Amino acid sequence: MGSSLPAKEANLFKIIVKSYETKQYKKGLKAADSILKKFPEHGETLSMKGLTLNCMDRKTEAYELVRRGLKNDLKSHVCWHVYGLLYRSDREYREAIKCYRNALRIDPDNIEILRDLSLLQAQMRDLSGFVETRQQLLTLKPNHRMNWIGFAVAHHLNSNSSKAIEVLEAYEGTLEDDYPPENERYEHSEMLLYKISLFEECGMLDKAVEEMHKKESKIVDKLSFREQMACILLKLGRFEESEKIYRSLLFMNPDNYKYFIAIQKCLDMYSENGQYSTDDIERLQALYKSLKEEYGWSSAVKRIPLDFLDGEKFQEAADNYVRPLLTKGVPSLFSDLSPLYEHPGKANILEELFLKLEDSIRTSGCFPGSSHMEPPSTLMWTMFLISQHYDRRGQYDIALDKIDEAISHTPTGKILQHAGNFPAAAALVDEARSMDLADRYLNSECVMQMLQADQVGLAEKTAVLFTKDGDQHNNLHDMQCMWYELASGESYYRQGDLGRALKNFLAVEKHYADMTEDQFDFHSYCLRKMTLRAYVSMLKFQDRLHAHEYFHKAAAGAIRCYMKLHDSPSKSSTEENDEMSKLPPAQRKKLRQKQKKAEARAKREAEEKQEDETTSSNTSKSGKKQNTRPVDLDPHGEKLVQIEDPLAEGTKYLKLLQNNSADSLETHALSFELNMRKQKILLGFQAVKQLIKLDESNPDSHRCLIKFFHKINNLPSPGTDSEKLIWNVLEAERPDLRQLHGKSLAEVNRSFLEKHNASLIHRAAAAEMMYLLEPDKKLEAIKLIEDSVNNTASGNGAPGPAREWNIQDCIDVHKLLVTIFGDQDVANSWKTRCAEYFPYSTYFEGSKSATAAYSAVSLEDSSENGVLANVQVKTVDGKTCTLNGTVDELCDLSIS
Repeated sequence: MGSSLPAKEANLFKIIVKSYETKQYKKGLKAADSILKKFPEHGETLSMKGLTLNCMDRKTEAYELVRRGLKNDLKSHVCWHVYGLLYRSDREYREAIKCYRNALRIDPDNIEILRDLSLLQAQMRDLSGFVETRQQLLTLKPNHRMNWIGFAVAHHLNSNSSKAIEVLEAYEGTLEDDYPPENERYEHSEMLLYKISLFEECGMLDKAVEEMHKKESKIVDKLSFREQMACILLKLGRFEESEKIYRSLLFMNPDNYKYFIAIQKCLDMYSENGQYSTDDIERLQALYKSLKEEYGWSSAVKRIPLDFLDGEKFQEAADNYVRPLLTKGVPSLFSDLSPLYEHPGKANILEELFLKLEDSIRTSGCFPGSSHMEPPSTLMWTMFLISQHYDRRGQYDIALDKIDEAISHTPTGKILQHAGNFPAAAALVDEARSMDLADRYLNSECVMQMLQADQVGLAEKTAVLFTKDGDQHNNLHDMQCMWYELASGESYYRQGDLGRALKNFLAVEKHYADMTEDQFDFHSYCLRKMTLRAYVSMLKFQDRLHAHEYFHKAAAGAIRCYMKLHDSPSKSSTEENDEMSKLPPAQRKKLRQKQKKAEARAKREAEEKQEDETTSSNTSKSGKKQNTRPVDLDPHGEKLVQIEDPLAEGTKYLKLLQNNSADSLETHALSFELNMRKQKILLGFQAVKQLIKLDESNPDSHRCLIKFFHKINNLPSPGTDSEKLIWNVLEAERPDLRQLHGKSLAEVNRSFLEKHNASLIHRAAAAEMMYLLEPDKKLEAIKLIEDSVNNTASGNGAPGPAREWNIQDCIDVHKLLVTIFGDQDVANSWKTRCAEYFPYSTYFEGSKSATAAYSAVSLEDSSENGVLANVQVKTVDGKTCTLNGTVDELCDLSIS
């Protein structure tokens, strides 16, 4: 580096490099300027100056200097390496790899460039290239431990575990017998455990056990050692040895469910589907009885039997399990029991048990069969549990009665939310929040309820009470508070504010991009620290990162927004596009460039203004200026809705969903809607096939099937070669759909209705498709919906029947009657009918949907920490009252 310079300037160049490495950027710039005064076109110096400026957030100048430096010295590996580093800093990894490869053509044995290239190959999952690069590094520096380990890991990631084992064994052959020294014992131990996991992955289980016995003294992590040994012995069928180890592990942690399940497997008492014979249940009961005697303090040993017991034995075990938790007052008890509601009959047994406990405590103050007097709070927690039980079963009237009876000051927000009264739920949970201002969970629950009620402004002000700077909304974004952004996005979408909705959905997508980026530093760190098992696990997690529920919701929300933008483009965007289309292509290009420059100038000016305003507040005690927050020039997402091709933007996120959430019906339903809007017939057909494959009985699958072939049947005869090709593909594929065999679409629809005649959502789908196929049968289609019956299914003779319909399905049907059928009278009739089923619903304006309407809610005017002191509300008779820590007045409130 700097070899073409005289001695003085060559030393200055070394100072530039050292200053960059030690982050003394001003010193590096000064040295670069000194060289450039004498040699203004020196390529390597220009490149290093550009790299330094890049670290000072002067990216435009940085790119100009680096490109100029490269132009002046194309045969310098330094210039290419610096260009690659510049691209890497902007996450342009593919371009960075190209630059590194060009640098290696000039200097093929450069260790730094090879190392940087290997990190990018790991990041981009170029695994064959990663193996090749790590091999080069090992060849150049075989005495470096990290190169051996990196080569082994590269083979493992490239699905060649046996080769990885060979590399690790070759590395061990280079070590002395007394290795490792005391300060490297942990790193060596991790390498040995990683090697054993490779044996297990290759199916070499006997070799793995042999290796573990041989190297046991050198393995520091004894817990991982015993867990791995027990697991391998279980796979080998050496059940007695495995059981012995798992029992010793159970003594260390008797609440680890995995240990209990493993012991069941060792004793041949485990079923993957959870179905057990009578003999199996008796054996399991005996097992857990003995374990309970040994680990009586374990919660797991009491909870697990509830999964396999049934009848009276289940009731007895559930009784013994819930009593101490009710006495103690554990709020999460119902969450613990909720999986049992999936088992047939167990919900009814639990209901009978809960009511029996409540009756006994009311009459005698004790649990049944006990003489011990329970504290007064036990009755309250019992009624709380019963209210959650009825809420889960959809019997909201009883749930509300029980929770109100439990304690007059206990908010009933969750039940009201499920019953469809979002404003009242938000008001009540806000009351709960005001009772304990230091409780972050209550604050978050309150914010969620406010967003459900579309009170976004109030939710934001409530949320920031627990952020670092009490008035900074951006802190929620910095903390990656995705549940808040998703709920905000959904709320804005419901309100028709697509700009803000997109802003929130895309913020979540950026979090996932940041998570993907965050793995970069671990590629070198984990190899250096030898945390190899955790490293490989992290990479596998990153590979399925975008399959996470939050990303799916954000991507689906963004796609819906883009489709809505396509269907109803914003006025300003439409006018702008019309004006642009009238211009010649050259002028249109110039105009767009001017707009981009103007936006960049505005952003720069805004940043300078903010920097001037916050200089004093962002200066630390040492006098160094801290990083300022980047300026958001589009806080309301107005520019996001002014795009030329919304469907193209939506396609980006659709591809991510198709790659990572292919098992989701929603993914393929969105694919169908998007591709049909783009007139991509074959892609639309592919989505239909996937929907049918996943769940042919789903109403959305049926809708998409009928809509697709109805559109195809109404298309004109194919004219172009591409249209003929599409037509031939459809004709060839159509026989594979058994739903269509020898049937017209109307017959397919009738067959679907006959199969699912008792389901509201299926009847609604069939009615919609009937109207699509035969518009003259509109009244018959509407009658299909009107004749739907909401059957009841009450349990144990409890008052208040539980009905089959849920509120969201009924809302969807009402919207269908308004938008598709366009019959307001029928829609009103449906609304009146549903108001009887859901009396608390504000959507259907049920008889009990009265809710608080704050006359002046403002957190800015409230007392410290956001207490809504003496909030005024209006009652039914028009009078005002205050909610001063109680909710008694809510029974007489109305919407105003």
